[in-house]
Amino acid sequence: MLIPEFANISVCMKDPERVQDIIVSMQKAGSNTLQVIADFDMTLTRFAYNGKRCPTCHNILDNSLLIDDECKKELKDLLNTYYPIEIDSSRPVEEKLPLMVEWWTKAHELLIEQRIRKDDLAKVVSQSEAKLREGYGFFFDHLHEHSIPLLIFSAGIGDILEEVIRQAGVFHSNVNVFSNYMDFDELGVLHGFKGELIHVYNKREGAMLNTGHFRELRARPNVLLLGDSLGDLSMADGVQDMENILKIGFLNDKVEDRRQFYLDSFDIVLVKDETLDVPNAIIRYLTGTK
Repeated sequence: MLIPEFANISVCMKDPERVQDIIVSMQKAGSNTLQVIADFDMTLTRFAYNGKRCPTCHNILDNSLLIDDECKKELKDLLNTYYPIEIDSSRPVEEKLPLMVEWWTKAHELLIEQRIRKDDLAKVVSQSEAKLREGYGFFFDHLHEHSIPLLIFSAGIGDILEEVIRQAGVFHSNVNVFSNYMDFDELGVLHGFKGELIHVYNKREGAMLNTGHFRELRARPNVLLLGDSLGDLSMADGVQDMENILKIGFLNDKVEDRRQFYLDSFDIVLVKDETLDVPNAIIRYLTGTK
């Protein structure tokens, strides 16, 4: 077997031979032609730990002392209303789009009302239960050591996301982040969000807005893509002159309802796998590391 970790119980593939062909082609091209594009929440971070759900970037704020009880209740109501829509495989994406915009917009408006201070974000992250997936150290460090660009493409909050990586000691120079960034006034108080809204199902548009990033990486036409949502499949749409793409999907929740959709969409599906063992094994192979 090309990658021994493919024997792990969590690994599912619709077409193993195709996966092997893509990996061999990428390996022949060399790791200097590779770029990695990854979602953040529930992809690079854990979905659960010891049977308890781990927080997303938004949840880190929602659950913090910076948010009053009334706002927490309203944010939870939004989650309970819109999250089932987000993961409902029976609904077409076109139907979900306006509802996702509605969710993110309402959540951001609630956060703005809380007059969150920039100086408090590091403390909030350090007190949270956010956890990067097991094996994150090798993943971030090895990509950096081999000068492989890592683009993190997130519908979360960029300021929180960066702080999670920074506190884990893996925010290296090869990491770029496309996300929703807070806008603070001259007193360091949140008063808005910058730029175009990025949500789960408009990452293609986000990619197209950042063509400069992909233009710089034109010599890297081989892509390893990691996501946990079908919306993540479009994160690489801005890549120019793509030769190979290997799509890895983390199936964390509602497994039986969504398994076939994931198998039809991702090359490799990792079912309830809280590690980066499989992506790390692929990266190890592509960089010729024992």
